[in-house]
Amino acid sequence: MLTQRALVLAACIWTLSSCTPRRADVPSTALPAPADEAKVPAGARILEIDPDRSVVTMLVRRSGPLARLGHNHVITSTQESGRAWVGPEPRESGFEIRLPVSAFVVDDPAARVSAGAEFPGELPAEAREGTYRNMLRAEVLDGERHPAVVVRAARISGTWQQPLVVARITLRGTTREIEVPVELQLDSRSMLAKGALRIRQSDFGITPFSVGGGAIQVADEVDVRFEIYSALVVSISQVPSGASSNAFSREFMPRGSRSSSR
Repeated sequence: MLTQRALVLAACIWTLSSCTPRRADVPSTALPAPADEAKVPAGARILEIDPDRSVVTMLVRRSGPLARLGHNHVITSTQESGRAWVGPEPRESGFEIRLPVSAFVVDDPAARVSAGAEFPGELPAEAREGTYRNMLRAEVLDGERHPAVVVRAARISGTWQQPLVVARITLRGTTREIEVPVELQLDSRSMLAKGALRIRQSDFGITPFSVGGGAIQVADEVDVRFEIYSALVVSISQVPSGASSNAFSREFMPRGSRSSSR
């Protein structure tokens, strides 16, 4: 009997570490999917996002009375792409960012150290690989049908010193708007945007995994931290009214402008 219980407990712990939720219905209040490309207003400066100097970090925590038997996860982005555009006022500015889910990194040792005491130790490569595979399954991020998380500005208000952003996040085919306080460092040729937000998996059609009546589970809420660096690629006079940001970034992106390390 003791051996049987130990096996059951071990199976529960392994399942939690793999973060495998069940499929849930997409909430009926989801917003419509955004257009393929955002429009840049006349007179805006276009800034291309530099993936070598940008990172998005997602903190996924264990939950439930037996949470101590599992472990928390740190997911970090790579290969970010997109652009921001800066007008005379925040309300005339915007951004669009794409995060390819296949490029997410699970429990990078340095990222776990940076995330703090809740994420102790280096996890085995086998466990990390298992979590990565399960993360891309149809029941979770559904990486085959939805290869990227897309974040766009729905509205920007406030001042340059204290901007308030309403971000439109599209994840796993569901779009939600979330208010995000952002700290900006802005000059004539570059911008660094830093901040944090909290999302719920259930808002995007994911039911967090749970066993034993909730004794071991993955927390619904995920904390997201971001640092997004972007640099000028188009001067003010080169952007006509209503131009597609993609077309101009391809033409004016300076070759070899990205650094060799993050």
